Amino acid sequence: MCLAIPSKVISIDKNANSVVLDTLGVMREASLDLMNEEVKIGDYVLLHIGYVMAKIDEAQAKLSLETYEEILKSLEEEEKELDT
Repeated sequence: MCLAIPSKVISIDKNANSVVLDTLGVMREASLDLMNEEVKIGDYVLLHIGYVMAKIDEAQAKLSLETYEEILKSLEEEEKELDT
């Protein structure tokens, strides 16, 4: 199963062909080597194993991020229940 995470472009390094992304509050660097279209600061993209795969609509990205946050919260609650 492949999982691509919506992330917001924070900065771009054209020399290294990479970007810094904000993924659920975590900053990470990703390669643009697989991208066919230009990305700009503020764009939302799909991140998969260190590579930007595609640009996505901001509304769609935010909806997906809300879903990820709900899943993480649910997992945390389950873990707390198992610890008690």
